[in-house]
Amino acid sequence: MELDTDILIAGGGLNGPALALALAQAGLRVAVVDPRPADDRAGDNFDGRAYALAVASQRLLKALGLWQGLADDSQPIRQVKASQGRPGEGAAPFFLHFDSAEIEEGPVGFMLEDRFLYRALLAAMRDRVQHLSGLSVVDQQIGPWGVEAALSDGRRLRARLLVGADGRGSGVAARAGIRRQGWDYGQTALVAAIAHDRPHDGVAQQYFMATGPLAILPLPGNRSSVVWSETHDNARAIAALPDEAFLDVLRPRFGDYLGDISLAGARFTYPLSLSLADRYVADRVALVGDAAHGVHPIAGQGLNLGLRDVAALAEVLVDAARRGEDIGSDLVLERYQGWRRFDGTSLALGMDGVNRLFASDNPALSVVRGIGMGVVSAVPGLRRRFMRQAAGLSVDPMPRLLTGRAL
Repeated sequence: MELDTDILIAGGGLNGPALALALAQAGLRVAVVDPRPADDRAGDNFDGRAYALAVASQRLLKALGLWQGLADDSQPIRQVKASQGRPGEGAAPFFLHFDSAEIEEGPVGFMLEDRFLYRALLAAMRDRVQHLSGLSVVDQQIGPWGVEAALSDGRRLRARLLVGADGRGSGVAARAGIRRQGWDYGQTALVAAIAHDRPHDGVAQQYFMATGPLAILPLPGNRSSVVWSETHDNARAIAALPDEAFLDVLRPRFGDYLGDISLAGARFTYPLSLSLADRYVADRVALVGDAAHGVHPIAGQGLNLGLRDVAALAEVLVDAARRGEDIGSDLVLERYQGWRRFDGTSLALGMDGVNRLFASDNPALSVVRGIGMGVVSAVPGLRRRFMRQAAGLSVDPMPRLLTGRAL
């Protein structure tokens, strides 16, 4: 059977293009089917979306040859402070404080706007990857030789392997018979970019409140990205407010440590839930990113978890191809699943546990939480361990791309 490509990737968000680029740079033929038009996210205007990239994710981008062009647009995260509290009362007396000066690798992570990252991936794919924008995979047929995918425009593409990078509602996973487990958190995230009078000094803040956590993440200049979780009803009412009224509700939670605040981009909302695939692989199919694990945004680990998948799957496929193996075979795909499923599931459930632990206003539990945070912050060994985990440096074994080495 003549193949149109070696690997077909459904989904053109960030994980799909990153995987495509890693595979193409290693000599494999790759096609990305992207439901969104290519220029839909590639403009110059800031829309408020940004990501907290762990050190390991930054190294992956460096290995792909992208970081050199992104570094000047990024904001290093030099410190992380986390505490519990109530709106208008300030932080609790016991809190976590991580300082990147305590680890050799430098900043704990980097904030980077979506527009810069997507544009860099799009440019790097050009002339290396077949990018089919504005189209979706609507059907897939598996055979012993590979997979044939039907596209929304009637075309059919044949490949050795189909990768689902198509999000929590992954059609690739559903058609492959991969079931999902999960639940609604009863929370909605309100996301916005905020301009402020005073410099943030590269400090990321995380406040845990009974209705949900609030993250204030530093962006270049006197700007920060806010990811604010509230109950569905509260979030619906807050999202419906005009901009100034929205800021009036945010200010008691945000605090005045950065001076006066104003909006610096569009506002978004999205419901929060946990969604875990029962398997990461099926016949001629592999899942990455949210298609495999949709997690709570605490600590901003969603994209980092997906890029760990990208690094592991790319290494498994490239090494298999160099050995002359069938890259879509069960034997090869099980190596990927064995490498990634425990880490993905344990991290997702860990963040779920943290959210549940802090989603209570019980005074006795609040004291216990505060003491626990204080103990971690006071013990250097525990602090460094948590920082290395947040930086993505505790993955074992570590995929080559996450160390900054090319495949």
